[in-house]
Amino acid sequence: MATTSASKANLRNYALVTLAYWGFTITDGALRMLVLLYFYEIGYSPLEVAMLFLFYEIFGIITNFLGGWIGSQMGLKVTLYAGIGLQIFALIMLSFLNRDWAQWVAVGYVMVSQALSGIAKDLTKMSTKSAIRLVVPQDAQSSLFKWVAILTGSKNALKGVGFFVGAALLELFGFVPSLWIMAIGLFAILFTGLLLPKGMGKIKTKVKFTQLFSKSREINILSAARFFLFGSRDVWFVVGLPVFLRGRLGWSFYEVGGFLAIWVIGYGIVQSLAPMLLKRFGSGRPPQASTIQFWTFTLTAIPAAIAIALQSGASPNAVIIIGLMIFGIVFAFNSAVHSYLVLAFTDDDKVALNVGFYYMANSAGRLAGTVLSGLIYQLFGIVGCLWAATFLVLAAAVISLKLPDPKPSRAIAWKSEGGD
Repeated sequence: MATTSASKANLRNYALVTLAYWGFTITDGALRMLVLLYFYEIGYSPLEVAMLFLFYEIFGIITNFLGGWIGSQMGLKVTLYAGIGLQIFALIMLSFLNRDWAQWVAVGYVMVSQALSGIAKDLTKMSTKSAIRLVVPQDAQSSLFKWVAILTGSKNALKGVGFFVGAALLELFGFVPSLWIMAIGLFAILFTGLLLPKGMGKIKTKVKFTQLFSKSREINILSAARFFLFGSRDVWFVVGLPVFLRGRLGWSFYEVGGFLAIWVIGYGIVQSLAPMLLKRFGSGRPPQASTIQFWTFTLTAIPAAIAIALQSGASPNAVIIIGLMIFGIVFAFNSAVHSYLVLAFTDDDKVALNVGFYYMANSAGRLAGTVLSGLIYQLFGIVGCLWAATFLVLAAAVISLKLPDPKPSRAIAWKSEGGD
């Protein structure tokens, strides 16, 4: 009876955490597209657009570094809903931007609002993914892989929805009304926090500052690979690709937002299906070190192939659409296995600290990719961005060769249930 009650409570907590993350994710994707398209349209260069997101990524790094410690001391419920509240404040703040301000003032104002949004995003993400580890028993790694896959895959699908929502809101309502619409929607989600238990993820002992640096060799290696993996995606996807579609190919707001939305939705679907597909076509075991090595080395060839095709004079529309579809499928498997491994290498009492450290590396990779995306596109175009992506993902693949397999005791049930 107690087991049944605990299972129902865990399922309820999982649903609440996922709902909060879904709502946040839609606004996060919409805000990214809204800012990118709006400021490019009013005359900002690709590099200037990229710099608007600089503080978003920098403060994401800081948040992931400190967020795990905050979550372990105050509880994941506090950090989760603090993130949502901060996003509401960032949206409202940005709505007061005045186009008559001097450009350096406007840029600084946007960067500060994006810094708050970056803190909000990584507080929410760290809290959500840590909470999933706590509602799945240590010996049920099959469920862990499956539940993380559903959460992460659905998150990415909804981020794609957010891209389209942002572009559509900009087209239909304009910049400022769009921000208020999103803020009101998030405000409604805040009330779900009343149903979560207090103290989730909170530990009784004090954590020293030196413990914020991961001492696990596996987490350190995985984090380094994550840095280069996500840098390889964002170096061409974040600024270079949408600017290329809008500026060089002449796509409309709807077309740019819709295409990127469909890509991210498809990427999320593949990520959610990764456990089932790996079980059916793989060995039936939970992902091992060789799993991430295979998928990362496979990914290396794709941006290089897209770059070569564009340089050879092939139709850019066809090359980008087909190439991005293939890239998304392979990248989704990489990300799903990564999201599982960071939890498989982590004990319950260190989950917030290790997940925070790991996603600090993720944010650092996004920062490098975002800045390089604007800079390299301005200097060398989309082809330059693609070659940079090739070298970054190759670095991730080489680093992953040093990963060990997760301990068998943490993966004993995956074979029977399937597998983020």
